[in-house]
Amino acid sequence: MKILFVGDVVGSPGREAIKTLLPSLKQELRIDFAVVNAENASGGSGITSKVAAELFASGADVLTSGDHIWKKPEIFELINQEERILRPLNFPSGAPGSGAKIFKAKNGVKVGVINVNGRVFMEPLECPFKAAFGAAESLAAETKVIIVDIHAEATSEKIALGRYLDGKVSAVFGTHTHIQTADEKILPGGTAYITDAGMTGPYDSVIGRRVEDVLTRFLSSIPVRFEVAEGDIQLHGALVDVDPETGKALSIVRIQKKLND
Repeated sequence: MKILFVGDVVGSPGREAIKTLLPSLKQELRIDFAVVNAENASGGSGITSKVAAELFASGADVLTSGDHIWKKPEIFELINQEERILRPLNFPSGAPGSGAKIFKAKNGVKVGVINVNGRVFMEPLECPFKAAFGAAESLAAETKVIIVDIHAEATSEKIALGRYLDGKVSAVFGTHTHIQTADEKILPGGTAYITDAGMTGPYDSVIGRRVEDVLTRFLSSIPVRFEVAEGDIQLHGALVDVDPETGKALSIVRIQKKLND
């Protein structure tokens, strides 16, 4: 079965890319299940009910997130109502929503999805390694097909988690840094891995934000509001082919699609 993972959607340009490109990609690539990281989808930070509905209508089966999940006040109620939105599993117990669930793909196969945040250079949450490992063991009682979104700053932490979960999950996708890496591979135990799936949004930017805003901050050290950029809209992600009987990945391919191609 084919699973598409789409990298961090940034603001309205990212949503436009999803709306325009995702339906045709799902048809062209015969996608059975699509996961979209949407933590920057609403105004560049957070998720609202309107934005979530728009992404689901465009073909997303599950929305993962990261450190910006709580930016919009309505998320606290929304995430308890909409099980297709995941927050990082390693927030302390009692946080709204869920970080790991089983969903059903269009071909009828159950797919487990796990979302965790890294801790290096980020907020000190509970251990993502222990959280992801425990969730993978629990989900494995129902399905062999399990994918992980590790939303983290440090490359080493993402790679380490991929190695730690090798053979226990079908794929580990890194998110958060918005720059697609060229290290896609199948690890020795059969787990597909990529350090960062990339960004879906404006590439005429600094990781999705207006160049002039970011340069002002770097050059002056004065706080500046980072507005979402607009030009060169692209969808980035990765496509994984998984054997549903074993849960092993058969292949992983990076996806890069321009809006106006």
